[in-house]
Amino acid sequence: MAKLGAEDVEIRVMRESDLGPVTDIDYKVFGQRRPDYYERKIAEVLDEESGRLVTSLVAEVEGKVAGFIMGSVYLGEFGIPESIAYIDTIGVDPAYQRQGVAGYLLDEFKSTVGKAGVRKVHTLVNWADTDLLSFFADEGFVAANTLNLKFDLG
Repeated sequence: MAKLGAEDVEIRVMRESDLGPVTDIDYKVFGQRRPDYYERKIAEVLDEESGRLVTSLVAEVEGKVAGFIMGSVYLGEFGIPESIAYIDTIGVDPAYQRQGVAGYLLDEFKSTVGKAGVRKVHTLVNWADTDLLSFFADEGFVAANTLNLKFDLG
């Protein structure tokens, strides 16, 4: 499929009415329904009193939600003294994948957090998700000098 032009994709702030389309995209991509997760994430976007900078955007093509990106700015957390943005979720409807939608979302995310003084954007990607790893590599992401550690409780 041909890449969509920037004029074909409207990027806007996520709103409560996006819960259904965002949950549907997530289901199409990952095969699981996670409405509770997205309800919580969208509530964070709308909670102006939290004091946290949450950036969650959707991409619309011809009035239809085609993709989304969600993330936050951390101000010194994890022992890192600088402000860093983290992308925690990105999804594009399979009908719009490989048409530039994710790139437009990422560009707007970087612009938004950059205006807040952020100079670095991080994300976590499953090592086996080669498509997502390739996308981020193509967008200029490189391995960070941090290590994701885990502890199994069960």
